[in-house]
Amino acid sequence: MKTLRPFHLAVPVHNLDAARAFYGETLACPEGRSSDHWIDFNLFGHQFVAHLQADMEVKLSHNSVDGKAVPVPHFGVVLDWADWEALAKRLQAQQMEFVIKPCIRFAGQVGEQATMFFLDPSGNALEFKAFKDIDQLFAK
Repeated sequence: MKTLRPFHLAVPVHNLDAARAFYGETLACPEGRSSDHWIDFNLFGHQFVAHLQADMEVKLSHNSVDGKAVPVPHFGVVLDWADWEALAKRLQAQQMEFVIKPCIRFAGQVGEQATMFFLDPSGNALEFKAFKDIDQLFAK
């Protein structure tokens, strides 16, 4: 498999201090460059940018996936299983309010995965997941 390059994602946030605390401290993402209007973070090896939009409104809807109401839109990272477990444990210890608590989706099926969903302080939905068999990432 070809080595993946980091993605770049920029999302709106209503407060940079809250974004800095959430992404920098809660998720432990190292901070990169910043200005009065944006902050770069290293989101598990990917370039994630929080852009200030004080009047932003997030409108989430939900789709049913494996019996759970998955927020749409959402973004996140596919982690190694051990890294996902460590992140889930750390967030649970910090009493993260989950939209979907850490769980196993599609248990015993093709694409079995660990997943969790939560919101940042601006209401952006995040999903972090891991596959027991990463070769099943796109399996049907």
